[in-house]
Amino acid sequence: MPLKGHDPTSTQITWNREISRIVYRRCASCHHAGGSTFSLMTYKDARPWAKGMKVEVLERRMPPFAAVKGFGDIQDDDALTQEELHIISDWVEGGAPEGNDPKLLPPQPDFKKPQTYEYGKSGQETVVSESMILSGPGIFVGVRGKNLDPGSSLQAIAEKPDGTVEPIIWLYNFTPNFDRAYYFRNPLSLPAGTKIRVFPSREALALIPKK
Repeated sequence: MPLKGHDPTSTQITWNREISRIVYRRCASCHHAGGSTFSLMTYKDARPWAKGMKVEVLERRMPPFAAVKGFGDIQDDDALTQEELHIISDWVEGGAPEGNDPKLLPPQPDFKKPQTYEYGKSGQETVVSESMILSGPGIFVGVRGKNLDPGSSLQAIAEKPDGTVEPIIWLYNFTPNFDRAYYFRNPLSLPAGTKIRVFPSREALALIPKK
């Protein structure tokens, strides 16, 4: 429920100093004027949604990051840190104050230029459905689900010729509106003869090659 205008404040955390920076860094790519959903770019925009923001971030529904942490070495730049979760929670519980000094606000992100992911050239993605054996060595920078149904999940592993198994990614509860690529912390280098397996077999995964 939206916070009421007379809710008392009991925190030193403010929109101007802390919360705006988190929102601009983690949320604004979708939550801006002309974006895919409602705007959170100003205090006036964000305050009615404050309690909802707390619930969504604590439940890890926002920002949308479908890759399960710990399964594969995936970058998690979009996921909120534990410290950021505490800051948002404390701000809401403390009355969601704006702050008295607008000079503390950071510059708003610029969304004039479309944000794009760096895929390989057309036709270079390696698409795996059920399983595939690499005929030659490959270096991959990330992965992306292919034609996944809403709410579906997918796991992918690499079985190397020496018998070792390396987890690639586990996508959980896929949401088409937030379809995206997931990049490895370091490029994934796989030797020839590696068998890539996808579970369940009806799902498909695209491996993004290093340029």
